Amino acid sequence: MVDLAITGQQTTGVSPTPICWLNGKIMPAQQARVSVFDHGLLYGDGVFEGIRFYHGKAFRLQAHLERLLLSARAIALNIPYSIEQLTQAVIDTISAAPDTDGYLRMVVTRGVGPLGIDPARCHSPQLFIIADSLHMVSERVRSEGAKVIIAATRRLGADGLDPRIKSLNYLNHILARMEATHAGADEAILLNSAGRIAEGSADNIFIVQRGELLTPPVIEGALDGITRQVVLELAEKLGIKSREIPLAPYDLFTADECFLTGTGAELIPVGYADGRKIPQCPGPIYTRLAAAFRELVS
Repeated sequence: MVDLAITGQQTTGVSPTPICWLNGKIMPAQQARVSVFDHGLLYGDGVFEGIRFYHGKAFRLQAHLERLLLSARAIALNIPYSIEQLTQAVIDTISAAPDTDGYLRMVVTRGVGPLGIDPARCHSPQLFIIADSLHMVSERVRSEGAKVIIAATRRLGADGLDPRIKSLNYLNHILARMEATHAGADEAILLNSAGRIAEGSADNIFIVQRGELLTPPVIEGALDGITRQVVLELAEKLGIKSREIPLAPYDLFTADECFLTGTGAELIPVGYADGRKIPQCPGPIYTRLAAAFRELVS
């Protein structure tokens, strides 16, 4: 048996007492255990959701749970809990968490099975929820703007692994994130096989051109992000024109504004793209949306 990994993507700060809900029991995360024969560990066979909670309540919980169930169905993984039971598990985890604001990582693995990729003999899927903190970037970067690069690593398309499935296999994104780190950047933008913008390594991307908010459609390889959808809803309420259209690196390089969104990222302005300065950072559209988002979650 081995310790569960409890660090989130790009974490720069960790709660002193993260906790874990594991198959119905809540415990300190350091005491949680999964088998070395779990196919989630051996082969990345499983799905997950990242969920923010604010003031003791999970944000857009039902949307996250519905996406988790769809991801599981897409890979023929039977989750042994109803959506009501999953909801209660999240409520119980947040109640036991050390802080009223934080981040949940809900993971469902295929479970224990013999060596070999065939999942037919994995009979007991495992579910755990980690409650911790997650900080994608520093407050300085959040206020001054992130530096992004275009990664050489491409986003897998729907003919490989459909981007709507939040699987445990994030190797493509990890390689892209490594490129960003080696280049001294804060984030990497992945292109699809056609050379169009898909998403960041752990977030969706928006640009602003001539006052219009633009983001790649899901069919281009972008995750159907919960925060992405929230931003589109807020834009409509604020009277900001928005469109989902294919974007090329040229569109990013010539954008008036750019920002990243995600459950972990929340909203992060972008100041430089492959060494090119984004003229407005933080820009007026981003500033309005970020304020509306903070008001929404509070």
